[in-house]
This record gives sequence, C-alpha cells and structure tokens, in this order.
Amino acid sequence: MSEIASRTLRYGSRRIAYELSYAERKTLAISVHPDLRVTVAAPLEATVEEVEARLRKRAPWILRRQRQYETYLPHLPPRQYVSGETHRYLGRQLRLKVVAEAQEAVTLARNYLYVHLPDPTQRLRVQALLDAWYLERAHAVFGERLAACYPRVQRLGAPYPALAIRPLSSRWGLTRPTGRITLNVKLIQAPVACIDYVLYHELCHLIEPNHSPAYYRLLDRTLPDWRARRERLNGLESA
Repeated sequence: MSEIASRTLRYGSRRIAYELSYAERKTLAISVHPDLRVTVAAPLEATVEEVEARLRKRAPWILRRQRQYETYLPHLPPRQYVSGETHRYLGRQLRLKVVAEAQEAVTLARNYLYVHLPDPTQRLRVQALLDAWYLERAHAVFGERLAACYPRVQRLGAPYPALAIRPLSSRWGLTRPTGRITLNVKLIQAPVACIDYVLYHELCHLIEPNHSPAYYRLLDRTLPDWRARRERLNGLESA
C-alpha cells in the first residue's frame, strides 16, 4: 500500500478534498466517511487523470453523501471558558468552575470540572490549562483502551501499533501505512464505548488498509455492534 496523498478536485464551484492511495487491486474504490472525508483506493497503474475523471463522474453522489452525513456531525458552540459552561469528558456532561487560587491545576470532582489559577478572568489561560488536561487524560485513557482492544486483532496478525494523539480537523482517527494510529484528542470527550469503536476501526486497518468489503467483514467480526457505536459517536449532542 502506498503513502496517502491529499489532493483537491474542482467540480464546478465546489472543491472536493480527497485522500488518494494506491494498492494492488483491479478496480478503483471511492468512499465517503461519516466525518465527511473522501478516500480513493486506486490500482497501481491508474493515473491521476483517470482517478479524477472517475471522481468527477461520481461527484454528485459524493456531495450528496456528505450532505447526509453533515446532519449527524456534532456542532459545538464557541467556548467562553467561564464558570457555568458545560464541558464533556468520557461522555459525561461536566459543569466548569473557574476558581481563584495561587497554584494552577485542573481537578475533577463529581459533576464539576475545576480550573484553578490566580486570575480567573484570563480565559486564554483557562483554555490552555483545560487543553493540557484533556491531552494528559487522552494519553492515559487511550493507552489503556488500546491495550484492552488489541487482543481481538492480535490473533489475526495485526502488529501492536504506535499511538499518537493530537487535534484532527475532520476525523476521529487515522492509520498510517507505517502502522501508527493517530487519535483525535477530542475523542476523550466521548463515551468509552465510542473510543473503543474508533480504536477497532483503526486496528482493523492494520490488516485491511482500504474500506473494502473485506474490511467491513473484518470489522463486523471484530466488533459486531460497531454501527450502533458509530451512530452514538456521530450523534453526540452539543456539549
């Protein structure tokens, strides 16, 4: 499987961003994902011109599918980082309390998320402290969940992946041909069942790189209720 290349196709007044990869296959496959990504798996001998000719032919279907999926994407309101605001952690709704204290810290108690800092009016600092806390929790939780999920694919020959965590603009996770899985730090806001779904989704890509019928058969066998988990993840209400 080749490296994934990010490209853009102009279709009328629209631009369709897509990820192109090549593999030993006979046909070209176009997939539209719930996070609105478009991926193209092409035969090794296919030219970019041939790929884009096929994309133009399928463009009405691609745009229609993206509009359908947009209905399910969570739309979060702009954060103000002030007391009383609601934030999400592992599926729980938590009330933010910004507290004036000399020592900076973020603590979780019952249904409250406390941010301690000398000047509670410094919203950018509140945001920075929260972002750092979410990232720290993501490293701990995602590492634990990867260790718990991996045995189901280990017996199928999947190597134990390296794990990276960072903000991703339009997806929950991705798998590189090198075997590294990257998860969106915002996934820490989702329930554990949804985190596991994303992990299994990516772990199965270590065996089947494309969203082919074989891939979905593998995902069905590994996590039979993945569709319900995906719907729950994509249907999260605004926090």
